[in-house]
Amino acid sequence: MYSMHRTQIIIEEWQYQTLRSRAEREDCSISELVREILCTALEQSPRRKSRLQTIEGIGEDQSTHGREHDLFLYGAKGTH
Repeated sequence: MYSMHRTQIIIEEWQYQTLRSRAEREDCSISELVREILCTALEQSPRRKSRLQTIEGIGEDQSTHGREHDLFLYGAKGTH
């Protein structure tokens, strides 16, 4: 099992009420619900994508040429 850390956050009343209602509907704890929401948000974060993931599907783009792979992997010259 992975380690977990206890943390404390301050949220607005409407956020708490929304989390509490949803946790009750889904029959889970607020902590479990917050962890699930965080996982979803962090997995979708563009910063989490590797450089290789940013060129996913490049072969399907008819306007892109194989010689441009460095541009997609490393960015424009002088930006890395």
